[in-house]
Amino acid sequence: MRCGAKCFVVEMEIKGEKQIKSVTARTPVGARKTIRGEYGTEAHILSVIEEKKKS
Repeated sequence: MRCGAKCFVVEMEIKGEKQIKSVTARTPVGARKTIRGEYGTEAHILSVIEEKKKS
């Protein structure tokens, strides 16, 4: 994990099917970049939300 990294929950749609995936990145833009690198342009990203830590 990189310094300053957080966990983001990415909601996306691939081939008409909604999926939720947890991604570790520094920023929401980095999380989107990770998803696009993994799934390509076929993944339509609906939302990127920072996962809050339970305390």
